[in-house]
Amino acid sequence: MNYDENAALLSSSIPELGEPKRGKVRDIYDLGDSLLLIATDRISAFDVVMPNGIPDKGKVLTSISKYWFDSIDWLPNHLITMNTDEYPDVLKPYAADLDQRSMLVKKCEPLPIECVARGFLIGSGWKDYQKTGAVCGISLRDGYQIASRLDEVLYTPASKADVGDHDENISFEQTVEIVGQEAADKCKEMTLRLFIEAAEVALEKGIIIADTKFEFGYYEGEIILIDEVLTCDSSRFWPASSYEEGKNPPSLDKQFVRDYLETQDWDKTSPGPVLPDEIVQKTREIYREAYKQLTGEDL
Repeated sequence: MNYDENAALLSSSIPELGEPKRGKVRDIYDLGDSLLLIATDRISAFDVVMPNGIPDKGKVLTSISKYWFDSIDWLPNHLITMNTDEYPDVLKPYAADLDQRSMLVKKCEPLPIECVARGFLIGSGWKDYQKTGAVCGISLRDGYQIASRLDEVLYTPASKADVGDHDENISFEQTVEIVGQEAADKCKEMTLRLFIEAAEVALEKGIIIADTKFEFGYYEGEIILIDEVLTCDSSRFWPASSYEEGKNPPSLDKQFVRDYLETQDWDKTSPGPVLPDEIVQKTREIYREAYKQLTGEDL
C-alpha cells in the first residue's frame, strides 16, 4: 500500500490480484464473482485528483456508506461484507490496510448515469439559477437566495466521467435515451425517495443534506444501489445549527477543499496543487466530525 508523508493511503497494491481499476478515489479489484472496493484517501476537486490525500478519508467514506446501506431496508444494495475476516484468503495478508476502508460487493453492471438530488440551491445550481432562472434546465420561481431550500427536491442527472474528465449535466430525456424509459423512471423515483428519507434522518442528527448523488446498477436483472452512499464526497453536508438562508454555509464535506482551491492561482486542470498541511488536517477533522455527528460514534 502506498502512503504519503501524512499517512494518507494514496493507492493500493495487491500483486496477487494484478493492477486494479483506479477511479478518482477508489481502487477496484475483480475477484471473479465479486469486487473488492478500496476507498483510498485520495481527494478530488473540480474533477482533478490532488497530489496528496486526506488521512482517514477512505475509512470515513466506507463507514458512512455502510451506515446508510444498513439503514435503507427497502432497496437492495451491492454490499456483501466489510468484515475482513470474511474476505478471501488471498486478501488476509492485507487485512490491516483493508480494515474499515474496503468492502466486498456484488458484481453489477453499473448504469452509465449519476443520479443527483438537490434539496437546496447552492454550488453550480445557484450559479445556473442566477444566470438562467433555472437549474439544469428546470425553471424555478423568482426570489430564491443562495442556500435557499427548494420548494421541491430536484432530480438533475449527469453523465459519468472518467478520471480527468468533467461530469456533465443531462436532461431526464437524455437518461431515457441512455438507459431506457423503465430504468430512467425507476432511478428518478429511487433517487428522490432516498434523498428525502435520508435528509430527514440526517436532520435529526443535526446535519442538513443539501444535495447528493447516487449510482445504480443491474444485478441479476434488478436495479440495486451501488458505489458510495450519502458520504462527504458525494453530498453536501451542512451543520444545521449554523445554517442561514442567504449565506454560504460552512460544510462537513470536501467543499472546504474546493473553497481553498478557489483562492489559488490554478486553472482547475491536472495536475492539482499540493494541499498545505493545515488544509489537510482541517479536512480530516471535518470528515471525522461528519461521521461522528451522523452515527454518534468516533471513527
